[in-house]
Amino acid sequence: MAASRLDSSTIDRLDAAIEVDAQTPRRDGSTSSRPIWVVVSDGDAYVRSYRGPSGAWYRRARADGALTLIVDGDEVHATTEPVDDDGVNRSVSEAYRDKYGARSPGPTETMVGEEVSRTTLRLGGS
Repeated sequence: MAASRLDSSTIDRLDAAIEVDAQTPRRDGSTSSRPIWVVVSDGDAYVRSYRGPSGAWYRRARADGALTLIVDGDEVHATTEPVDDDGVNRSVSEAYRDKYGARSPGPTETMVGEEVSRTTLRLGGS
């Protein structure tokens, strides 16, 4: 489990948001920003990399153990923890289907596929 949970207000905002921007540092000191999907399952927020393990933001967030999210214009600094639990991953996949399946069926199926599921990160408070 991540060092601490995100507060309930942040969890609610992430749960309501369709997309948030993930910001990570680049080698040259600039910041990269990518829209990502966040889901909430059992009171925790999770993200996955649509590009699987090759996603640049994912590689940086995993290496740094941290990620900055932009939610409704506000910065949310979060810790990241890789998830290697089949039960949690199944629950997260269901959360992706519930939140995004009707709106974006093709991309949602990518997000719940085996390769992408292996990139699940639990977000925690920093």
